[in-house]
Amino acid sequence: MIREMREKLGKEIEALSHELTVTLPRAIATAVEMGDLRENSEYKAALERQQLVQARLGQLHQRLNQVTQLANTEAPTDRVGLGSKVTVLDLDSKDVDTYVLVLAELMDLDAGHITLASPLGRALKDRHVGDEVSLRLPQATRRLRVTELVTVHQTS
Repeated sequence: MIREMREKLGKEIEALSHELTVTLPRAIATAVEMGDLRENSEYKAALERQQLVQARLGQLHQRLNQVTQLANTEAPTDRVGLGSKVTVLDLDSKDVDTYVLVLAELMDLDAGHITLASPLGRALKDRHVGDEVSLRLPQATRRLRVTELVTVHQTS
């Protein structure tokens, strides 16, 4: 999962770097050729886009560093954490659900992904098989028991 995140961030960094070094300089040069820069909307738009791309690249590089650190700190080997696939039993309804704890950028609700920052993710974090958790929701409280756990280390 960390590898997938690095690849996704890397692709976006590559695309934005290309835009910053190739596409935007061309757009700025074309706008400059049009003349008076004080009233040139194409020039202003290109400069604004350039600033936006630079800011986004800074954010992406920071996130890439965070992802690298997460690989070492957020993926426990014996309890629920980043990358874990956890099956829970609802003690009231007897429903069984399986979730995968992922980073926000990899969220896919249809695939059963939840983030560690979500209420359910926070409730399940650091739990072991057999642990019970109470999850307070606006309308009710869910009582869950962890029945199965596969950590990211067991799937790699």
